[in-house]
Amino acid sequence: MPAKYFEFRWHARAGQGAKSASQMLAEAALEMGKYVQSFPEYGAERTGAPMKAFNRIADVPILVHSSVENPDVVIVIDDTMLGNPDLVAGVRDGTIFIVNTTKDVDFVKTKLGVKGKVCVIPATDIALEEIKRGIPNTVMLGAIANVTGVITLESVEERIRKTFGKKFSEEVVEANVRALRRGFEEVKCNG
Repeated sequence: MPAKYFEFRWHARAGQGAKSASQMLAEAALEMGKYVQSFPEYGAERTGAPMKAFNRIADVPILVHSSVENPDVVIVIDDTMLGNPDLVAGVRDGTIFIVNTTKDVDFVKTKLGVKGKVCVIPATDIALEEIKRGIPNTVMLGAIANVTGVITLESVEERIRKTFGKKFSEEVVEANVRALRRGFEEVKCNG
């Protein structure tokens, strides 16, 4: 059986940190010995404009270098984008959706119009509580670790400590680790 790439497509608005989260996901997987790709796609490059980011993670070299057309996981950082047809473009029945929202799974599933697995996490609220800023990146990474198993919670925590430890105080690093863990623990999925 040929090796499979695990493909992610992120949907957000410019300035919400999807590009950084995508990069951190790739770095955590890389440290686990996996092959990775991470790249953004912008439309109008201004804060608030819709944008996408992509990841591929595999146990073998990745030979494909194009946008992710049929994602295994779709991550939605801004729930105001629900209902946008781009979110469901190219998805299959097995595609998993992880959405940053305070709404419940049934609402999101109906809004997306999908049959597969849908997971919700109030990532912005958790970020505000733990980090004191509405940047949901680390919370979403915790949810991704739980739902997909493609990366471990420990690998992302290590990446946060390495990356943030160079730029921020220990207090900020620990707040991000708490946010990561809460994302892992508090994500809710159907099925």
